[in-house]
Amino acid sequence: MKWSLKLGKLLGIDVYLHFTFLLLLVFLGFVYWRSTQNVEAALRGVAFIVALFGCVVLHELGHALMARRYGIRTRDITLLPIGGIARLERMPEKPMQEFWVALAGPAVNVIIVAVLLVGLAAADGFTPVKEISVTGGSFWQRLMVLNLVLVAFNLLPAFPMDGGRVLRALLAMRLGRRRATAIAANVGQGMAILFGIVGFFYNPFLIFIGIFVYLGAQAEASMVEMQSALAGLRVRDAMMTRFRTLAAQDTLAKAVEELLAGSQQDFPVLENAQPIGILRRNDLVKALAEGRRDAAVTESMSHDCETVDEATSLKSAVESMRERQCATVPVVAGGRVVGLLTLEHISEIIMVNAAMEHQGAGQPLTAKPDTNIYERQSV
Repeated sequence: MKWSLKLGKLLGIDVYLHFTFLLLLVFLGFVYWRSTQNVEAALRGVAFIVALFGCVVLHELGHALMARRYGIRTRDITLLPIGGIARLERMPEKPMQEFWVALAGPAVNVIIVAVLLVGLAAADGFTPVKEISVTGGSFWQRLMVLNLVLVAFNLLPAFPMDGGRVLRALLAMRLGRRRATAIAANVGQGMAILFGIVGFFYNPFLIFIGIFVYLGAQAEASMVEMQSALAGLRVRDAMMTRFRTLAAQDTLAKAVEELLAGSQQDFPVLENAQPIGILRRNDLVKALAEGRRDAAVTESMSHDCETVDEATSLKSAVESMRERQCATVPVVAGGRVVGLLTLEHISEIIMVNAAMEHQGAGQPLTAKPDTNIYERQSV
């Protein structure tokens, strides 16, 4: 995630701190100082927030370790002001696996509560409940109470929070993943609106959580809809077969001509009929702004987006494109470029298929590649 500081590794998983979290610490330190007029008390308040977010890291680690048990790797854990995010390389598709992965995080908080409860009881460290507040009372008792709050809050059915994922897993056992996701997302967005209303009157922080939940539910519902639509398809079923390419010796001026001549935005660059990179529209525009109109396209092309074979699973190809942030990749067969795979074109295919399925118009459409149809193939 951009604007994040790497803190280190925990059980082989990179842990990052988003810069906005540092702003949160500064802000809360100021709030503590203003309410107590005491620097030491302000530092204790910041230390408490750090301890609380340490529990959040352990919460996310619980998700990651349970996912690892099912062979799913966790890319990293990032701390944000609204909590933590463990980025799994993929979500479990089996309902029971998702069920246990979702519950693993809150289970860690329950264990923390149990440990603190035993420790406080052994040390006779309990203070009256009326003396407990956000800024006052026993440090460890406050931490225990807030871990209980984390358990209760995370188990609310606000998809994609933990409780929402538990709801989806339970629904998926009967309804299937696609329908279960749609229902869980609707419930999650309803909860997000409720968070916003409550936050408007009582705690503005809930408004930010509500926005995060609403957008997260929408994004994941769209992703599952796409995965369902792509199931069983190959890259050849969705690639564009009318496309332009550029030769390695072409200039950016030539690329501009090709860009303005049609709707294609990214262009494979070929040398001896072999793809060596791709010139993306944004990189082309940036180079033009720098006055490099006569430079070779090879100076601005990207090497990040590798080719994909036409027989590759479309679902895995799309996942790879999203991971590498590639909107367009060249499709190859027999060592030559036979098409382009773009996220925009895939979305159009899904939209058409959904419309035909809704109207009962017969078999959903897929692209029917004809490798003899090319506007221009540079060699």
